[in-house]
Amino acid sequence: MIFIDNLQIYNPQINLAIEEYILKNLSLENDSYLLFYINNPSIIVGKNQNTIEEINTEYVEKNNIKVVRRLSGGGAVYHDRGNLNFSFITKDDGNSFSNYQKFLNPVIKALNDMEIMAELRGRNDVVVNGKKINGNAQFATKGKMLTHGTLLFDSNINEVVNSLKVRKDKIESKGIKSIRSRVGNISDYLSFPMSIVEFKEKILLSIFKVDSISKINSYTLTKFDWEKINQISKEKYANWDWNYGKSPKFLMERTQRFPIGSIDLKLDVEEGVIKAIKIYGDFFGIGEISEIESKLVGIKYSRQQVEIALKDVDLKHYFGAISLDEFLSLIY
Repeated sequence: MIFIDNLQIYNPQINLAIEEYILKNLSLENDSYLLFYINNPSIIVGKNQNTIEEINTEYVEKNNIKVVRRLSGGGAVYHDRGNLNFSFITKDDGNSFSNYQKFLNPVIKALNDMEIMAELRGRNDVVVNGKKINGNAQFATKGKMLTHGTLLFDSNINEVVNSLKVRKDKIESKGIKSIRSRVGNISDYLSFPMSIVEFKEKILLSIFKVDSISKINSYTLTKFDWEKINQISKEKYANWDWNYGKSPKFLMERTQRFPIGSIDLKLDVEEGVIKAIKIYGDFFGIGEISEIESKLVGIKYSRQQVEIALKDVDLKHYFGAISLDEFLSLIY
């Protein structure tokens, strides 16, 4: 594994561009990569989410909080200078997507070495004493994959609450009363004080199994690399269309929560025909959700016609473990 230093850049638009550049441009034939970064206050939205419905727009704009959409699925998360983010960029061997334990075990071990009794719980969360201190997501493309996550070290929990809209059904499904009751900071469980930079170094030393940062195998991004990274940042992650997306008005809405996450359908139906459809949610899948949308546009709004349109589609590729009958029950 090779470590890549982001040079203490705190701009989320740049940091997400670094992830994408490494994933799509650096060779993963013989090596994998690890990236750490810390962002200024920002909300990082899942690839399939409806941004406006996930954020407290008035608060976000008033406090100049950047909103950036990432490549991976899952839910929106709040980042600030107290949040350490990691990215494992590897080959996709066909067995690692959704296998969060494979990538989180080294992180959990590093926390355990600091006498923080962390454990993996649910589909992709690390908890300490029942408090969530981490969330993770994945993205795969052309034989490569990205597994990235957050580590709440000393994040402002109040800002998490103020910046995000947390769906009532999501809270109730987890048996909790509020986001404050389920989120915690790692710094609260340390037996000795340290800065987030010292914390990052301890994680790195543990993962690379060395006793000095100088011994870590690393790659320095070149001038050419940075030119491409800045181009990706400008064209995608600083682009309103990518982060918010243009969405027409819809006449119908169907929302349901499944074990794989929530799915929100918005449909425009005219004279019994689906004229437009948008699918949002915090589910995890590999496929582009626009492929499902395109299959449904132009067909009759009937259970039979939708079933025919999707009968040969592997919905698990796009949403995770959901059946066609379950998806049909959402539309109707």
